[in-house]
Amino acid sequence: MRDALYDLGDDGIVTVTFDMAGRPVNVMNDDFSAAMDEILARLEADKEKLKGIIVTSAKSSFVAGGDVERLLALRHEGYQPARQFFDGLKARLRRLESFGRPVVAAINGSALGGGLELALACHHRIAIDDRKIQFAFPEVTLGILPGAGGVVRSVRLLGLMKALPLLTEGRRIDPREALKQGLLDELAGDQAELIARARAWIAAGPEAVQPWERKGYAIPGGSMFSGDNAPMLSVFPSMVFKKTRGLLPAAERILATAAESTQIGFDAAMAVETRNFLDLLMNPVTENLITSMFFQMNEINGGASRPQGPAKSKVARIGVLGAGMMGRGIAFAAASVGIGVVLRDVTLEAVEKGKAYTAEILGKRVAKGAMTQAALDETLALIQTTTDIADMAGCDMVIEAVFEDVALKQSVLREAEAVLGADAVVATNTSTLPIALLAQGVARPENFIGLHFFSPVDKMNIVEIISGKATSDACLARAYDLVQQIRKTPIVVRDSRGFYTSRVFSVFADEGDILLKEGVAPILIENLAKQAGMPVGPLSVQDEVMMSMLLRAQRTNQELDAQLGDDYAKSFGVCGELCALMCDKGRPGRLDGAGFYDYLPDGTKRIWPGLRELFGGDKPMPHADIQDRLMFRMVIEALKCLDEGVVTSLRDGNIGSILAFGFPVHTGGVFQYVTSYGIEAFLARARQLADQYGDRFLPPAGIEARLQSAEMTRRVA
Repeated sequence: MRDALYDLGDDGIVTVTFDMAGRPVNVMNDDFSAAMDEILARLEADKEKLKGIIVTSAKSSFVAGGDVERLLALRHEGYQPARQFFDGLKARLRRLESFGRPVVAAINGSALGGGLELALACHHRIAIDDRKIQFAFPEVTLGILPGAGGVVRSVRLLGLMKALPLLTEGRRIDPREALKQGLLDELAGDQAELIARARAWIAAGPEAVQPWERKGYAIPGGSMFSGDNAPMLSVFPSMVFKKTRGLLPAAERILATAAESTQIGFDAAMAVETRNFLDLLMNPVTENLITSMFFQMNEINGGASRPQGPAKSKVARIGVLGAGMMGRGIAFAAASVGIGVVLRDVTLEAVEKGKAYTAEILGKRVAKGAMTQAALDETLALIQTTTDIADMAGCDMVIEAVFEDVALKQSVLREAEAVLGADAVVATNTSTLPIALLAQGVARPENFIGLHFFSPVDKMNIVEIISGKATSDACLARAYDLVQQIRKTPIVVRDSRGFYTSRVFSVFADEGDILLKEGVAPILIENLAKQAGMPVGPLSVQDEVMMSMLLRAQRTNQELDAQLGDDYAKSFGVCGELCALMCDKGRPGRLDGAGFYDYLPDGTKRIWPGLRELFGGDKPMPHADIQDRLMFRMVIEALKCLDEGVVTSLRDGNIGSILAFGFPVHTGGVFQYVTSYGIEAFLARARQLADQYGDRFLPPAGIEARLQSAEMTRRVA
């Protein structure tokens, strides 16, 4: 066979080893279906000789799941071709489990999605006891549900309450946890023992039926109306909605499918699963998630935005200049993956406080049993504290994380560079200051780059890499490698005012402030932003960040405009105006207990009544206009970044918008938002908003041709 090996032994046990040609992993697609047809035909021909069947893999994983490219192709082919494909896949797995001979899955590597569904169609499951092996139903993260029997079989095997978390959260578990949950029946020490145990199980003469086909079987825990299930299911939908706000329908549909499957027979439940799977597949959200969170994320993780010439590198020791909020977070991120850190500030008190931040975070993990005290001590020992810049000598890279002041940053960068080797990378963590301007303070601009971390660093899994005009490919590659080494997602942009993420997100706050100033009710602004999928509204964002800080950034940008002959600060001028107003009124934000909101002692908050006196709040405006103004303003700014070459790839723009400032994940990111909306329809709506509310909604001239390019409208054949 082309994609599998069929080995019938003298003992009557056949070993089927999937090994799909030309692929690093086995996936479920048309080739897999063809291989299954061949396998089933040979099994039928050999049936009288057979005592049992072992299903395994020649790859490092078992089966990685469905072929996502084929999945998108089926979406574009339409409902009936997609139904035919999945009906056929289910029928093949059903033939295997009802063949009349015991089938054991010998799982040598990770079984994800369709791979786990194949394993569940076997009568017995054994896996190698290796924590690197993972079991999961990740379909929910792609906007779909397990479509090859995964919902129905897992509910019948585990029970509704045990299956639902695995199905709705996409959580990955290791073999020991899978054994504990009931997904596995045995563990083996290595490959040889795995096959030996599989043969031994078959040799024992087990019955070749699934548990749910035995007489007297009942679903563990009962149906959706039984025992503890009914009370839990009464609150489960609200728990799901709280997380998704109805914008990510997969979890809700999985819940409905799983619950309904407990009320009907196996075949009927499989039909319900297929119907709900196809409904989700045809939903635009699925294409958005697959395009960005699967294809584009994998491209970034694979180094698509990294210069291809320089060899991969690893950092052994970094220096961090500044032990404040950002510096201490960077030190934590580096030490957590075993990188030595030299943390420097002007006083020992400040630098020790910065190191204590790592101790505090890891201490919580120790308290939960997720980390040992010895591991904590080992990590802390990697952080050297100092006030002496000379201690930076020998570092592979130094990251400056001091206040956003040009003269200060240039000064510390110059000091650090003087004690470093000629090949060391010098980086600045800045969100507002041009790399070209800061590069004037270093002697080797080819080794200088921007690394924009996001706060809090320990929770934000993205770094915006800003390549200056003089930055070399070798420097950019080393910065990219470091970001991946500390287990964060790198996006690469070019130097410009505000770079990409800060520039796009700032106009979200600005548009919210414009709406407020125009007299739109603040609660309406906030709630419509959240209904669109933003984590919080534009007024809340400013309170959280602190308007006093935003005001400082605005004034810094105004000074830079004067120095550089630019007008960048005007792009969020109303935000600056309102931040100044609120600071003058003693309401700079949440940390001071007063901003656009009043923050109450019980932890709740409410819109400050004074906003009505300042701005009114009774101006009528269509809700669609309010929501579109907030979203389109960000997307238009992102399109300007694309047009100007600040962002050079759609993947970095989409992933950056989702991870950096919470652009709604169901849209697939700022650029996928346009594709999903429809390019012509989006541009028409943008021009309509521009006619009604101002030229800031006009897309860049000529952007339509760029949007219509093959890269933007990529469809999988």
